[in-house]
Amino acid sequence: MIGHKLLKLWRCTSLLRPPSGSAGITRCGKACYSSCNPKVCIVGSGPAGFYTAQHIIKVYVEVDIYERLPVPFGLVRFGVAPDHPEVKNVINTFTQTAKHSRCSFYGNVNVGKDVSIDELQQAYHAVVLSYGAEGNRSIGVPGEGLAGVYSAKDFVGWYNGLPNCRELSPDLSCETAVILGQGNVALDVARILLSPIDSLKKTDITQPALEALAQSQVRRVLIVGRRGPMQIACTIKELREMVNLPGTRPEMVATDFEGVAEALKDVPRPRKRLTELMLKTALEKPGEKEQERRNKASRIWGFRFFRSPIEVLADPNHNKIAGIRLAVNKLEGSGEGAQAVLTGEEEDVPCGLVVSSIGYKSLSIDPSVPFDSRKAIVPNIMGRVQQAAGLYCSGWLKTGPTGVIATTMNNSFDTARSLMEDMDSGTLDLSAAKPGSQSISALLEKRGVKPVTFSDWEKIDNVEMMRGEASGKPREKLLKVEEMLPPPATWHLSSTVNAPLIYYI
Repeated sequence: MIGHKLLKLWRCTSLLRPPSGSAGITRCGKACYSSCNPKVCIVGSGPAGFYTAQHIIKVYVEVDIYERLPVPFGLVRFGVAPDHPEVKNVINTFTQTAKHSRCSFYGNVNVGKDVSIDELQQAYHAVVLSYGAEGNRSIGVPGEGLAGVYSAKDFVGWYNGLPNCRELSPDLSCETAVILGQGNVALDVARILLSPIDSLKKTDITQPALEALAQSQVRRVLIVGRRGPMQIACTIKELREMVNLPGTRPEMVATDFEGVAEALKDVPRPRKRLTELMLKTALEKPGEKEQERRNKASRIWGFRFFRSPIEVLADPNHNKIAGIRLAVNKLEGSGEGAQAVLTGEEEDVPCGLVVSSIGYKSLSIDPSVPFDSRKAIVPNIMGRVQQAAGLYCSGWLKTGPTGVIATTMNNSFDTARSLMEDMDSGTLDLSAAKPGSQSISALLEKRGVKPVTFSDWEKIDNVEMMRGEASGKPREKLLKVEEMLPPPATWHLSSTVNAPLIYYI
């Protein structure tokens, strides 16, 4: 419910904006700009940004979403695996929000560079930072800078069409790949490396990645974690996909599972089901049909538990990776709180590719915003940025990179509720009219920045789907920022995969 104070403020004239979905314009005094509704700016158009907007827009608030890239949806577009199209259906909900009469999208605007947070705060009653986690957590071992070592964020960005990852060109000429980390992203990478190429051809994976994977020599993928089976971070859905992946068979170490079956009686049901599937895959003799499938498999995957990286090993010329040295751990404690402790033992694993999937991290984009470098988050209480009135945060910037899209949804709704409570209580000053995008657009024009609107994005979307249709894919993503930017003249859209998106007339 909207509080009485907020309703009273919004009734700044005899005519309030028409009901949601109406295109009417509010008549305010000259002090108001386009309307007397509170104006909120959201930085970042991934799940956190859109879920925050979705909740705020339920009341009479105008929301502008600014995005560094010309295209929206963040990790839904650039992080979700190509073979998980059902997860991307949330884009339909985000599109409804973006097309709401009180919501506007401005892509190709790099907040912190093209416009400062302070300038946004002057233009809006509230600013919500929802730009996610664009950085990589370092492995922190010698040799991690060698050719053949990649972060999962960059590797995933490469096959999902993130513009700054398009030239990654990972070397897939080796037989064995090692993935550090055992969360869902690690399993996504393993699955993409080992999937039959014919199944990937039906997804929106980028054409360069598809061509590289078609020539890949990777036949064995080891997924390494510092703790044991009871602490693995993936979910049962991703594990089941690995277990049933065509053309592959599992390769586990039986001793890694000692004592696990006995410990299952005290764990929550989701963890129990996940661990039971691991035990079955690792230890039970498969049925006749499954055994036949495994006998025909040409590719191998497996978990390696109780291992931590201590050095990436170079080839004799010290040019690229030749292997990885792992410390052997033991656990102290039990359950989720168990800690990995070094035993003093080490082992070397020959490999030609290492993908580090040990977590993303948020980065500071503006020195005026409080930032906890150790936790890589903006310090906040329920989304309210500490010691910064009118500034809020949601998503991974608020909590750190944890959870799935549904987790981010709840996290973002909480921030939206905090913001609306502050509006209602008077904690957030709404007494003065704010110019919103009117003043920011003028600033951007002076600085030579050309924002991409949501209708521009819909043109890009149509072109990508047309390009994909030509090759039997749901879409063929544009990989260069410059291809996505509208020229001042009419866009001419090409339906071919290799032709440029637009040209001038």
